[in-house]
This record gives sequence, C-alpha cells and structure tokens, in this order.
Amino acid sequence: MRFRYLTIFLLLATLGFAQATGSDGDAAFQKLSALVGDWEGHYEWTGGRPGGDLKASYYLTGNSSALVENLVMGGVPSMTSVYHLDNADLRVTHYCAAKNQPRLKAGKIDLTKGTIQFTLVDVTNVSSMAAPFVHGLDVQSVDPDHLELTFHFENAGKKSDEHISLKRLAAAGK
Repeated sequence: MRFRYLTIFLLLATLGFAQATGSDGDAAFQKLSALVGDWEGHYEWTGGRPGGDLKASYYLTGNSSALVENLVMGGVPSMTSVYHLDNADLRVTHYCAAKNQPRLKAGKIDLTKGTIQFTLVDVTNVSSMAAPFVHGLDVQSVDPDHLELTFHFENAGKKSDEHISLKRLAAAGK
C-alpha cells in the first residue's frame, strides 16, 4: 500500500515539476507581449557588412496568442518574426529578408536577466542547409524601454551576427 502512495506521489510531483518548468515559456511570452508599440534603433553586423538605422513595431494578433515583430530598414519592411506558444514551449518563426523562414524554439529562458535564447528547429524555403539563414536568436529586454536582438546567421559554414539595439518611442499624447 505504501508503495502505491509513493508511486502516486512521485507521479504527481513529476507532473507538477513539468508544469512549473513549462510555465517559463508562458511567462516569457507575457514579458514579450509588453513590447507592443513602436521602437527605433540601430543594427550592425559582424563580418564587415554595413549597418544602419531601423524602426520596429510590435503588435498582438490571434486573440493575443501571437506577437508580431516588424523590422523596417530604409523605410522598407524587411523582416517579420512571430512569437507564440506551442503548449509550454515558446517559439518564433522568422520571415527573413533572405526569403526563408527559420523556425526556432526557446532553449534557455532567464526571466531575472530578461534573456531568451532561441535555437533552430527547422527552416523552410532553402535549397540546402548550406544556404544563408538564421540559426539562432537572442532576445534581451534590458528594461521596459530598451531591447537587444541578436540574429545568428550561418552561410556555408561562415557565421555572422546581426545585432539590433532598440529604444521604445513615446506613445502619442504622452
């Protein structure tokens, strides 16, 4: 009889632990949802590519189940990322200027530091795995009005990063 109670206790404890760790994805999505609004900033590349100024906008869609991030460079919408939950997992699909769509999953979430590290799950619309596409994404919410994004690219084994620093614009009328 004791063995049965111990087994039930261990099963319930394991389920409770899985739910507690899975809640990091939900908490991180809630934190990302606070980005709604307009932003501006600067991007720069490693590896000698030119950088520049950009604008960004964030809005919720799908009954607040997805956060859309639009990055506008030179007045042209160039990249869109959509953050959402897949059960307990936080995911992002990045619609890249390279005309492909990497799908990433949050592998490491540290809410105390405001950091989320996404790793590649798969990618659509590439001719081979040697084609250029995003292999990872780091998001750091420095404070409510400052955001850092780092897209990790790889092209035929050559790695580069695009680092974006954003500052929230004041809402109209404030």
